Amino acid sequence: MMNKTLDYYNQTAREFIRGTIDADFSALHQRFLSQLPEHGHILDLGCGSGRDAKAFLDLGYTVTAIDGSPECCRLAGAYIGQPVLCLTFDALDFDQAFDGIWACASLLHVPYGELTAIFLKLVKALKPGGILYASFKYGDFEGDRNGRYFTDLDEERLKALLEPVVGLTVVETFITRDVRDGRDGEIWLNVIGKKTDNISRNGCDQL
Repeated sequence: MMNKTLDYYNQTAREFIRGTIDADFSALHQRFLSQLPEHGHILDLGCGSGRDAKAFLDLGYTVTAIDGSPECCRLAGAYIGQPVLCLTFDALDFDQAFDGIWACASLLHVPYGELTAIFLKLVKALKPGGILYASFKYGDFEGDRNGRYFTDLDEERLKALLEPVVGLTVVETFITRDVRDGRDGEIWLNVIGKKTDNISRNGCDQL
């Protein structure tokens, strides 16, 4: 499933980047960055065009950008002026390295049954008190859509997959409309979580 999705991005990288690189995510950036230390280290998980990585770099943050598509890595690296690591999510192996993780419209390509394990990897990658942002198309669909695999989430599905993720407290969830031109009818579920030392609960009662 992921191979098919990566093939899609390798084959359509230039077209995909043209359609996403100018989207205005500044409001979401600020909502995320307001909870990070100044000039902190951010992991841009599935950076795509490099749009968000460049915005963070321009604001003085240190950014490690990764993507699973070699072609997106090549093009995004040229755009942001630094190499982009070509890694799939299941290959992540960072330990307390980042103040924040930005996973904008990237984890939605992971099958639902595998997402909890990925979130556990992300918690491990965060420094204590680190912040995680992720977004998913809103709903309960899972499967092939337009040549890619998608896992849509609503609040109930998000709560269930995060329940076993020890050490991640949900700070907030919120709904947004797509900011891309002509896509404002599409709804997104956004979640911001914080790495905590509390092992008895993970804050999912806030969902």
